[in-house]
Amino acid sequence: MNLADKVRLAGVVGAGGGGFPAHVKLTARAEYVIANGAECEPLLHKDAVIMETQAARLVRGMQLAMEAVGAAHGVIGIKAKKKHAVEVVQAACAGTTVRVHLLGDYYPAGDEYDLVYSVTGRLIPPGGIPIHVGAVVNNVETLVNIAEAAEQDRPVTHKTLTIAGAVRTPVTFTVPIGTSLRECVERAAGGFATDDPVYSLGGLMMGEVTEDLDRPVTKTTTGVVVLPRGHHLMERKLKKPAVQAKIGKSACDQCRYCTEYCPRYLLGYAVEPHQVMRTLAFTATGAAYFNQFAALCCSCGLCTLFACPEELYPKEACDASKAEMRAANVKWTGPSEVKVHPLRDGRRVPIKTLARRMHVLQYDVPAPWSATVLEPQRVVLPLRQGAGAPGQPLVQVGARVAAGQPLTAIPDKALGSIIHAPFAATVAELTPSQLVLTRTP
Repeated sequence: MNLADKVRLAGVVGAGGGGFPAHVKLTARAEYVIANGAECEPLLHKDAVIMETQAARLVRGMQLAMEAVGAAHGVIGIKAKKKHAVEVVQAACAGTTVRVHLLGDYYPAGDEYDLVYSVTGRLIPPGGIPIHVGAVVNNVETLVNIAEAAEQDRPVTHKTLTIAGAVRTPVTFTVPIGTSLRECVERAAGGFATDDPVYSLGGLMMGEVTEDLDRPVTKTTTGVVVLPRGHHLMERKLKKPAVQAKIGKSACDQCRYCTEYCPRYLLGYAVEPHQVMRTLAFTATGAAYFNQFAALCCSCGLCTLFACPEELYPKEACDASKAEMRAANVKWTGPSEVKVHPLRDGRRVPIKTLARRMHVLQYDVPAPWSATVLEPQRVVLPLRQGAGAPGQPLVQVGARVAAGQPLTAIPDKALGSIIHAPFAATVAELTPSQLVLTRTP
């Protein structure tokens, strides 16, 4: 059995939040394998902890991936400020063909387009992916999971994540997939430090805001930032999309700051959020409009949460435009030539400056590794945990399952990932969207 098959059977997906099935990337041919350890989201520390505690396994995953795709170069991108992670990973790389590439402490250094350019000097074609310039990019945790799938036949049943923000003890730890986030906060992070908490899943910049405190941990959960509902950032994020668009329609004065700070624009791509905001003025008829200046947006959120002096929502306008283009099956037809902006280096936004702008510096504290073991009695497993189609259940209500047992199959000729039982359990519930397991005594 080759590496791609082992990784597919283990249910490995992009653990940095994207959730793309890792086995697909391992069937490509590439010159570079790049490990994304940039971890740009303020307050999150999951990737740094992975590198500090599992460096040897990370390097082994890199070597296996390089062999699978025929890559001559293996590069682990880490921010230079993560000094302990850099030291440990460099030591693990000694005697191998894998090397460390130091990144600056700016946002979003972990964007694939930015990372590939920083490491290789190559610019991904507009609308393209890293393989188009000979690179395969995976999150550092994904590569650890690849090594464990290949050499220990270990499926993905647990997830490492950071709990940060308004909690008693910010922490990074590993937990069974399907565990309630409320249980994670209360048992691993000492409980909430606010009476009215709201979650930002995956980070403050690109994460999803939810008021559901019982959401389960999934394969793509990188971290949870807890903030009070009354925090200014949460007040902004909780506004309904229609309200965000209405505010933009009435107040945008076309200052261009959103565009001038856009990381993709500074790399030379035709991403111009101010042009997308202009489109909001053309919605009097109620018809949905789209704008191709949003097509290559990476949704990093820098325009909305840092650049706009009026606190408008250009990122959200770009998201809406992209959704309209997908619905209308509109493909990118803009310029294909890419030339890096001469002021790119001077306009990068430091993480500390970003945290200050978002008024979260008080929460910018370490979230160290903890060996805390959570043994939930009940887990909720969404059938879709990443890119592609939901899994097809292989079990019925009442079935007893063993730890590591496959619970779903990938539909024929579809993307997706197999879900496995994190512990010995009984299937308590099965719906079109999720499985519920209860621990077997």
